[in-house]
Amino acid sequence: MFNIRAMTLNDYDAVIVLMRSTPGISLRDADSLEATARYLRRNPGMSFVAEADGVVCGCVMSGHDGRRGYLQHLLVLPDYRRQGIANALVDRCLASMETVGIHKCHLDVFKTNQAAADYWQSQGWQLRTDIDRYSFIRSGKENA
Repeated sequence: MFNIRAMTLNDYDAVIVLMRSTPGISLRDADSLEATARYLRRNPGMSFVAEADGVVCGCVMSGHDGRRGYLQHLLVLPDYRRQGIANALVDRCLASMETVGIHKCHLDVFKTNQAAADYWQSQGWQLRTDIDRYSFIRSGKENA
């Protein structure tokens, strides 16, 4: 059995361990403690962790820009997969966004992360082929 609760900054170390141990996840400067604190403050009650056996075994971060929602870093430790944890985490994010009027959500998947692509497609998420995402890093920091 697992429990899902809102992520707090106290979960940061456990979440970073999850990210570092999960293939297909890229850590950036934007995943720093300070940036995560800012993200959680800006999007209260929209990021979640899953606990089982006294361990943080899954997490997801989500937020919105006032119009659209965004999911990031959905992770579940291999030993805890196929128990509905990922689906429950995503559902909590989508429900939290719906309470503030956000009904459409986006996420990014590295083209090399086939396992993630397979998961999202199996859950009914649609791969967009009509848009391209462009990024610009003003600071010049490659790992922003």
